[in-house]
Amino acid sequence: MQNNSATWRHPVRERLEAGESVVGVTITTPSLEVAALAATLGFDFLWIEMEHAPVTLETLRGIVLATRALPAAVFARVPVVELWQAKRVMDQGVSGVIFPFVSSPQLAQKAASACRYPPQGKRGSGAGLATSTWSEPENYYDSADKNMMTIIVVEELSAVDRIDEIAATPCIDVLFIGTSDLSFSLGLRGRQNGPVFEEAITKIVTAGRKHHKFLGRPAVTPDQVSLFREQGFQFFQSQTELGLMRLGAEALGLKADHANRRTPY
Repeated sequence: MQNNSATWRHPVRERLEAGESVVGVTITTPSLEVAALAATLGFDFLWIEMEHAPVTLETLRGIVLATRALPAAVFARVPVVELWQAKRVMDQGVSGVIFPFVSSPQLAQKAASACRYPPQGKRGSGAGLATSTWSEPENYYDSADKNMMTIIVVEELSAVDRIDEIAATPCIDVLFIGTSDLSFSLGLRGRQNGPVFEEAITKIVTAGRKHHKFLGRPAVTPDQVSLFREQGFQFFQSQTELGLMRLGAEALGLKADHANRRTPY
């Protein structure tokens, strides 16, 4: 994320504001080599998965260091919406925080506040590590306030019921739909189709457009990206690095031995 211009602007936000799509690869393994390679493959950002995967703060810091001169931004999904969780990943130098299960306006406000310094927010000032890898280290606090991407995940029926209030929260950049958990919350057990599911999606899209939020959801194929783009989505979570490995094996004509496999992949 290095940039020599006098005033750095987040490239992901710039692309979104220009009406373009952004795609991120999901990193679930604690490997600096994998993250560094992924950051060169054309993805706009790395989605570092700290809610569902064993990625530690130490690994996250290593990823920031390993990718600081590479094209993809580093975002981290924290396990819960808490100030201290967001503070710790931002202090490692990420330029975006993804908050899961934001199901009320109060949680949306907590997420927004966690990503900004007083008086606008409640972030603590101990960002010594982050300043050393930020594009404007001499102006970190102001630059971080302007550029930190705040992404909230809408994935429960209770969030859909209050989506207009959630979407109205200032300083939230992206409403991201966690389609799998939303499906379970709707009683669909993972099925992502049908009138109930589509009605929930439409409510979220409508609220996002009304309050000028960027819209996101998972998309793992070019056809999905094109389809969802037509619906107003711009911010996409793509495959995990393990999923890409599987696709690479399939491209070689290999077939997984599901009957005898000893790993969960």
